[in-house]
Amino acid sequence: MSLRCLIVDDEPLAHGIITEYAKDIPFISIVGHCYRATEALLFLSNQQADLIFLDIRMPKLNGLDFLRTLQHKPLVIITSAYEEYALESFDLAVCDYLLKPFRLDRFLKAVNRAFELYQLKKQHINTTGIEKTISQNGEQISLRVDKKHILVNVEEIHFLESLGNYVKVWKNNEFLLTPRTLGSFETQLPVDYFIRIHKSFILNKKYVDYLEGNTIVLKNGQQVPIGKNFRGIIKQLLNIDD
Repeated sequence: MSLRCLIVDDEPLAHGIITEYAKDIPFISIVGHCYRATEALLFLSNQQADLIFLDIRMPKLNGLDFLRTLQHKPLVIITSAYEEYALESFDLAVCDYLLKPFRLDRFLKAVNRAFELYQLKKQHINTTGIEKTISQNGEQISLRVDKKHILVNVEEIHFLESLGNYVKVWKNNEFLLTPRTLGSFETQLPVDYFIRIHKSFILNKKYVDYLEGNTIVLKNGQQVPIGKNFRGIIKQLLNIDD
């Protein structure tokens, strides 16, 4: 099993360094080189990538804006010389943020994390047979809790909270703790109901009661924080005008 990797960076030197680092890593396969984000859009329309090494400051379309255009996001490792974009990047659920120039040991840490996330997703698919199931009670997902696999009705999930390498899946005032990442849920949960409101939280819109400051209050009284880059989305959701 290997990750099909795409490098998106306007600096040829960056391509060379990543390619050199990757050649001795057995689970990394470089399948494409793009020097503009617009080139990457064309590449992804014709070919698959499991992981993107993505620069931010590029002509015409920067890396983060490019990432926002993707409906089905591969795993992403940011490779940038500018640290000020780190928080915004993690709000977009990237795997890691490599600050140029980065050494081989730091690169290995990032790709190992990406490969672990990739394996978790594949393991989930292989264990349940499919990522989602439909029952008489509606759409369901399978969660690994301790040594068991539990089917959960998607509509009963109030919100999801990232906790390191685990996610708390909240149903009313109780939660199930599963060894997943928050980003792995984003491609699985229906976008009509679930929305990212913080780098550490995904919310089911049907349970929203009201907005108070930088907090969403749910109908059961639970409170969920809003990331600063997501406040506009929440205001739009609740039809709030400034």
